[in-house]
Amino acid sequence: MGLGLGWIGWIIIGGIAGWIASKIKGTDAQQGIFLNIVVGIVGGLLGGFLLKLVGVDMTGANIFLSFITCLVGAVILLTIVQFFNRAKK
Repeated sequence: MGLGLGWIGWIIIGGIAGWIASKIKGTDAQQGIFLNIVVGIVGGLLGGFLLKLVGVDMTGANIFLSFITCLVGAVILLTIVQFFNRAKK
């Protein structure tokens, strides 16, 4: 993720992406702002990793593409967590 946003920018993008992903997956009531930020940032790492696997280079990506990557990664992450939570029950 080659944007020069700094850690505050990634917290903001991660928080927004994590919050929207939690709304999409219906987990917002269970998560607070901190967990939304964590989900968004980890989702961004996951999304970037998956894009790298298929040969997409995110170096120099604009903020919109970075946000979409975080959002999609966060939705995937929440889907995986929900799958394992259902399997435990």
